[in-house]
Amino acid sequence: MTILPLRPADNASPEALGAFLAQCREAARRDDHAKLVSISLAVEALDPLAVLESIFDPREPHFYAERPAIESAIAGAEVAAKHQAAGPGRFAAVQQWMDEMLAHTIAVGDVAAPFGGPHFFASFAFHDEVEPGEAFPAAQVFVPRWQVARAGATTTAVANLLVTPEVELAALTERVWRAHAKFRRFEFGEVPAGATADESRQAGGPAHFTTTEAGDYRATVARALERIGAGELKKIVLARAQDLTADRPLHPLRMLNGLRQRFPDCYAFSVTAGHGPSFIGASPERLVRVRQGKLETEALAGSIGRGAGASEDAALATRLLRSEKDRREQQEVLDDIVARLAPLGIQPQFPAEPQVRRFANVQHLQTPVSATLPAGVRPLDVVAAMHPTPAVGGSPRDAAVAQIRDLEGFPRGLYAGALGWLNARGGGEFFVGIRSALVEGSQARVYAGAGIVAGSTPEKEFAETELKFKAMLDALMA
Repeated sequence: MTILPLRPADNASPEALGAFLAQCREAARRDDHAKLVSISLAVEALDPLAVLESIFDPREPHFYAERPAIESAIAGAEVAAKHQAAGPGRFAAVQQWMDEMLAHTIAVGDVAAPFGGPHFFASFAFHDEVEPGEAFPAAQVFVPRWQVARAGATTTAVANLLVTPEVELAALTERVWRAHAKFRRFEFGEVPAGATADESRQAGGPAHFTTTEAGDYRATVARALERIGAGELKKIVLARAQDLTADRPLHPLRMLNGLRQRFPDCYAFSVTAGHGPSFIGASPERLVRVRQGKLETEALAGSIGRGAGASEDAALATRLLRSEKDRREQQEVLDDIVARLAPLGIQPQFPAEPQVRRFANVQHLQTPVSATLPAGVRPLDVVAAMHPTPAVGGSPRDAAVAQIRDLEGFPRGLYAGALGWLNARGGGEFFVGIRSALVEGSQARVYAGAGIVAGSTPEKEFAETELKFKAMLDALMA
């Protein structure tokens, strides 16, 4: 990536912008290759989700991820450039495409600001291949045309555009200039784009849903336990899918608002391919975070509910820590992470004992894992090695993943997939697409899963998924 020492804010005018884009077009003609031009500006404090709501168009791809508890959020909408891939080499194919894009990127402005410069938003389905008719490809990555992100008190807006050798500069300059003016003084409308006034008024009260579910989860767990008993598997994670029909159209970003408020310690997210449903959720599970060459991940497995008060909460946490079944499940996830990082030359560090991490509706066993990335190892290398973890797949991994589709009876798509972003500085963050739902029109499909190991019982695993469903449905139906 070429970073030019230009500050657009110091000489902001349509004429200056047009002259700069003309230079970029000349570079594209000289190299006979399109240039990704990225313009970053520090702007007044904005809420990225509110910005996304105001420009929301279900026909355009978007990606949103937020961790409310640490005041970090990023939103990208529309497409400057995109790529899709499938098969076992999908992670490498995405990385190769990104490298090619960055080799022809020109960046100006507040590139060094938090979330400055071009970002690549990626979603990887649970399986290497997806079935015909699924809403999302096996791998999708795009550079958004518009990006807004908040890191604490700092908000950065980024405009990305593809300048081809033959691009018509007047229209391109006008489009970017309008966006520049809007983000400098952003005004939020009463009704998000894509919603009518009547729909907005209807959203004042909770929607009414009917719920259906195919299959018998208890019977599915029993079948899995037979395979575990036969030595085919040590663990398999099985999910349920409930289909909801509402009495009105559902707006995915309004539903996401309920999730972000109820689960501030989770990753609130929304992803759409620009056609079909939005995939939204509040995931408790980080997959990979890389910042300045430092890797952070975690082993998260084993769960129990929350108590009505502090004493009951503490008693439940103690029971979780003393549960042989949950400790074993959590240790298997940790061991798998260590084993999968080893071929990359990564030497992880972690505490000897797990801790209890509390969320709004559930408590999990968690072991934080950190490491220094060796030279030449990049975030997507780690994501490819770790996905799917035993927390969402099972062990042995290949055997468990191969049996999930047969046992569950529905395609997972992005459920339990890897979702996140990468920047041009070698950093990025990915989380696991659990506690999630597909939303389109008046329909929603909600997912919840549980890890099945020796000692599991169909009734207890059903109860665990019921607990997870309740938390999701309470937020979505609010």
